[in-house]
Formats: sequence, structure tokens, C-alpha cells
Amino acid sequence: MSNGQWYPPEWPARIRALASGELTAVSPRRAATVMLLRDDTTGPGATGPQVHMLRRRTSMAFAGGAYAYPGGGVDPRDDDHLVGWAGPSLETWAGRLGVATAAEAQAVVCAAVRETYEEAGVLLAGPTADTVVSDTTGADWETDRKALVDRELSFAGFLDRRGLVLRSDLLAAWARWITPAFEPRRYDTWFFVAALPEGQRTRNASTEADRTVWIRPGDATDGYDRGELLMMPPTVATLRALRPYGTAAEALKAADSQNLAPVLAEARMEGEELVLSWPGHEEFTKHVPTADGPASPSAGDGTDGTPS
Repeated sequence: MSNGQWYPPEWPARIRALASGELTAVSPRRAATVMLLRDDTTGPGATGPQVHMLRRRTSMAFAGGAYAYPGGGVDPRDDDHLVGWAGPSLETWAGRLGVATAAEAQAVVCAAVRETYEEAGVLLAGPTADTVVSDTTGADWETDRKALVDRELSFAGFLDRRGLVLRSDLLAAWARWITPAFEPRRYDTWFFVAALPEGQRTRNASTEADRTVWIRPGDATDGYDRGELLMMPPTVATLRALRPYGTAAEALKAADSQNLAPVLAEARMEGEELVLSWPGHEEFTKHVPTADGPASPSAGDGTDGTPS
């Protein structure tokens, strides 16, 4: 581990297997994750927004103990059924996300909103295009949330049943990372930014997390640099990109200027070393000896930091 960055021990052998043709890259699954922000009002000297993060359980096979954002895979059912929608059009979202169709854009945005609700209890939706639900606690809400987690209920069906409109205007796309080709489980992940709606509170609703925190991006990256907080490259990169902004509103306003070109790791040989790098993010370059042990299957999810 370099700083707070985690690398699976099987990576070198998997990289060699991919380069030799012994390993075939799997297609990445679409996913979304949300950097949920709130302004820090803890004292007169507080500066900058806080971001909501969860810590993956240390018992998990992949990146146990790593800090990440709420997120997960797209439900294909959200491609097929138009939902109540507020904010930029689906066509506008498709252009921003770099996807081919309005249906695909809807599915990605639905995943971002659904996962934030499933894992943090925060719902970016309301009865009308200019309102947001103020309270998602209670037995009936929990029943619906569990049905979403278990995929017994689609997010489109959930919104329809409750008469809610998805507030896409409360979200902004920030970055896009794709799991390296040598990983057995891959994700094409869009990172979004959103502000915590007034009246709602976060909670640890994820079975994959043992802790949640509100932390300023600068404090999180400082902890990573000291080797105290474990994180994956996309998490660190997006936290660093949030550091300049003094409020959640400033960060949301700045999202339109963020580059959504996909970031994909590259692997190459340099003498007796394998070099793993993420273009445009030199701090994550990793040199690994070719004498590392044989590959072993990874039971976890991809290195984009997105919970399954």
C-alpha cells in the first residue's frame, strides 16, 4: 500500500495474463456513485463543504476498510420505463454523460439517485418539480428501500408508486472512471455531486459499510496522504478536485466544467517491472515486480471504488 492506496495482490499476474492473451477482458457494467455534500457549519473557522463517505467492511474480499461514496450498478429496468423527471432533459443528460440514448441517460441518473437512497437514506426526489421529500424515515419507507436493495422493486416503480418526480437538477456529473481491463468485475462509473436536501439526514443503510462520516475533502485527502485513510484512485482524485470549493453550491456550479472523458488504467512493461498508471493522474502510478505470485480470482467489485 502506498499512502492510503490499496492494490490487490493478484494484479501483477492478471496484468501479465491479459498482455499474453491468456485473459479476456470482460465488458464493464454501468454504475453511478454520488459525492453528497453539505456545508460545514461546525464553527466560525469552518471552511469548505463536507462530503458523505462510507467505509467498506474490513471483512469484504475487495478493498476492505476503504472509504468510498454511496454507489452501485445500473438496474437495466430503469432504461425501459420513463419516470417523472425534473431538471435538464434526458437528451441534455445523454450529451453530458456521453451515452447514446436518452433511456441510457435516465438509467444512469436513476442509479445515482437510487443508490444514494439505498445506502445513505437520502432521496433526491419530490412530489413536484420544485420540491423534495423532507423525511424518508418510517416503516413504510424502509420497506420500499429494502425492496429496492433486493431488486424486488425497480426505481421507476418506486417513484410511480409514491407519486414522486426525480430531481435531476439536484445532481451534476463530475467524473467518469472505468475499472481496468484486467479486473474480473468491471464498472463504467459516473461520479455525481449533489447537495444534501434540507430536512433530510444521512444514515448508514448499507450492509457493505461499517462506518459513515461527513468529512471535508481536504481532511480526507490529508488522511490518505498520511496513510491513515484507505481509498481507491478515483475516490482520491475526485476528493482532490473538490478541495478548491468553499460551499456545496460552488462545487455544483463548477461541475459543468469538469472533464467527463473516461479514465482507464493502463499497464505496460518497463524492464523487469510492470507499470500501472491512470492517464492524467500520475500520483497513482504503481511499479510492481514481475515475480509476484499467480493470479487468483477477485471476489469483490471493480477498482472504481463503487460498491456492488
